Amino acid sequence: MIKRFLPSILLSLSLLVAAYATLALFTASTFEGKENEKFEENFQNNYKIFALNHPEELSFAGEEVPMNLIDVKEKFDRELLVNTYWQSQTLLLIKRSYRWFPTIEKILAEEGVPDDFKYLALIESGLTNVVSPAGATGFWQLMKDAAKERGLEVNSVVDERYHLEKSTYAACAYLKSAKERFGSWTLAAASYNMGMAGLDKQLERQQATNYYDLVLNEETARYIFRIMAAKTILTDPKSYGFQFREEDLYRPLKFDTLRVDTSVADWVVFAFQEGINYKTLKYLNPWLRDNYLDNNTGTAYSIKIPTEPLSQVLVNDKEQVANFARSRPSENHEEGGEGHTVE
Repeated sequence: MIKRFLPSILLSLSLLVAAYATLALFTASTFEGKENEKFEENFQNNYKIFALNHPEELSFAGEEVPMNLIDVKEKFDRELLVNTYWQSQTLLLIKRSYRWFPTIEKILAEEGVPDDFKYLALIESGLTNVVSPAGATGFWQLMKDAAKERGLEVNSVVDERYHLEKSTYAACAYLKSAKERFGSWTLAAASYNMGMAGLDKQLERQQATNYYDLVLNEETARYIFRIMAAKTILTDPKSYGFQFREEDLYRPLKFDTLRVDTSVADWVVFAFQEGINYKTLKYLNPWLRDNYLDNNTGTAYSIKIPTEPLSQVLVNDKEQVANFARSRPSENHEEGGEGHTVE
């Protein structure tokens, strides 16, 4: 009897399994469809990427940018989009600029270099003491030979490419020389990226008279537009979606300076004598490249020492510093102890 009905039973079970599978698939697809619709709705309501408005007029260092040219407009649009939507990096640049721009602006004005060149330093280094694969160093990304030619000391103990003030003066010297050579601040800026000889060669080869009519390597072709995009955003950051409070910005550093015209056997000991530690000394004086200074020539160096409020938020183990001060009284700078005098 069982054998007789077995085929019918198996057929019924097969139909039941097939029906269950179909129902499950229908239910899953219906559920998934609703989830997709909900996801799409949330995406459209909450995630917005906007094309950006361009300034009606654009200039660099007082020189007009020909935004009527298709390629110029599109190149600028690219850099404006990249920097607007690379939010973390651009917000960092905004914060750092609050600390470092006042120093750079002062020197640019003093040297007669347009204020817009502070954005050149910003795109070169992100306002940090980086070193490029080619060896360009510091805020202004100076190569060793170029730095030495403009009066900076560069060796294993002292590298003034890391010295913000001195490297800014050196960059100004280059830019003024390039402006005299090319007759244009825009071309001077382009030469900062590719070198004066390289730019001269391309101007001659292409019989061009200005930056915007040149065919250049990609980095230099983007260079001026990156500067202008940074200028556009940092001049009016809120118009490009950047929201921050004044307390979010990195404040300028307050310090005094000491004149040192002798050798220093150990910068660690020197720092403790000044009521700080080695980390703090290096934080303000990154151009000191080793833990000692050979100074047989009597060269005068200005060493930045943080004011009391700043040292309080830079030194962690204050007891260590205090213990050193108690065991070894600090030098009398007014009397020029070990060649150290207050400036």
